[in-house]
Amino acid sequence: MAAETLLTESALGWSIFTIILLVILAFCWVYIRKFQSRQESEAVSTITAICALAVALITSALLPVDIFLVSFMKYPNGTFQEWAADNVTRAKIEDSVLYGYYTLYSIILFCVFLWIPFVYFYYEERDDDNINKCSQVKNALKYTIGFAIVCIALLLIGAFVPLEPPRQNTTQWEKVQYLFEELGSSHGIPALSFSISSLTLIGMLAVITYTAYGMSVLPLNLIKGTRSVAYERLENTEDMDDVEQQIENLKSKCKDGRPLSSRDRRSLHELEGKLQVLRRRSRHLEIAESNCCTKVGSALRPFKIVLGIFFILVALLFIVALFISNLDKALHSAGISSGFVVFGTNLTNPLNELLLVLQPVFPLDYILITVITVYFVFTSMAGIRNMGIWFFWIRLYKIRPKRTRPQALLFLCMILLLIVLHTSYMIYSLAPQYVMYGSQKYLLQLPPLDNTTLSTTRSCDADAPQDQCTVTRSYLFLHKFWFFSTIYYFGNWAFIVTFLIGLVVSCCKGKKSVIEGEVEADDSDLSDDEYIH
Repeated sequence: MAAETLLTESALGWSIFTIILLVILAFCWVYIRKFQSRQESEAVSTITAICALAVALITSALLPVDIFLVSFMKYPNGTFQEWAADNVTRAKIEDSVLYGYYTLYSIILFCVFLWIPFVYFYYEERDDDNINKCSQVKNALKYTIGFAIVCIALLLIGAFVPLEPPRQNTTQWEKVQYLFEELGSSHGIPALSFSISSLTLIGMLAVITYTAYGMSVLPLNLIKGTRSVAYERLENTEDMDDVEQQIENLKSKCKDGRPLSSRDRRSLHELEGKLQVLRRRSRHLEIAESNCCTKVGSALRPFKIVLGIFFILVALLFIVALFISNLDKALHSAGISSGFVVFGTNLTNPLNELLLVLQPVFPLDYILITVITVYFVFTSMAGIRNMGIWFFWIRLYKIRPKRTRPQALLFLCMILLLIVLHTSYMIYSLAPQYVMYGSQKYLLQLPPLDNTTLSTTRSCDADAPQDQCTVTRSYLFLHKFWFFSTIYYFGNWAFIVTFLIGLVVSCCKGKKSVIEGEVEADDSDLSDDEYIH
């Protein structure tokens, strides 16, 4: 009976997984097509961007599944379910989750170090009209080899970095033998872990930059809304009249045949370029005023305000929970040498407590942890959308609807892949106890009273017996190398500071234009006509 129930639930799980996969692929296709430039679109870059974005979203969904599986092994009374009572069965389930992590993380390694760089450089070589397809492939492979070398170097370093120090008073040869024994006993899994953790550090920088800013700018943009189309058209018309008058004044200087000075010619050229941009803005504003989407957006204005207030409250909850978690680590951990790891929670964390309170009402806690994961991904997208793609102080690409270059979309997907890698640690920092054990409970034996054995049910924590509570594979993966945990700890403080700065900047900014990002000075007339039609 238990086996039949398990098979039924497994079949249901696979059906749900298939539906979620189809939804993710459909969303990725719509998202990429929305921002993709119609002029420069190419099948290879489009398929690569869609697949990379899908891998990022699927990987982000693995943490809620991990938490659900360890929680589903036990009944609410703290006893194991029949199908999970055997240690061998539990080990198989845990290993399947672990292999799922390593499979998806291996795909991310392949995308970041091989596939996306190859497609990026292949497209860059396409700009040269005098080069054939064979030369394009050769040159792209040549540049991709550099990324492959970095990947191999990380795998080698991870393979020979022991998780535990070798015994003291040993010879150099014995130390080398110890390293190879460690590699053989672990089947090279630490090599993959080290490579992924190294990429997670880059993802941490992307989270600090884009996700922190997206968490502040997304809700405030919803609350503030956009400027009035009619007012923008009036303002744009006045600017056009002003620029046209300045152009006429400059041209009047050469009516008697005298040439313009170099300064006046430069000013005339700048004014003509400005007038061209204003005319394009006028066309876009005219279309926006008659667009049904603009009218629907105005009708949904109250809903957007409520949604924006909800998002800013969620963001503040995250920041408070992250601050308390980091403060707990600073006060109760062994410090840098231990990676600031804390077993259990010593300070009351609001988000962790909320998840524990929702446990009795299935499946509210799983819905909340899924919403948190999706929230991180979408605020990251919002941050990249608003900031563009930067390399330090140099802006590389802009992300705009129907105007984004294929290279920019590839960069966007690579950044999202890296952000997803760090998302698991961020969520662990927000709710450490829940991410470690989910909703598991265990039976605690109380001192006997009148020869009667008493027991009570408690939520799993660091004090629980090891054979009574199963730790999620995500937690074990995150804390395989202590020095990465140390860096993540300081990264959380940087995330809090960046969010607060972004919140102040977003509050000081005015309302966005209704055609924000549609018209730029460096756009061509051809792309503008294509966008309008």
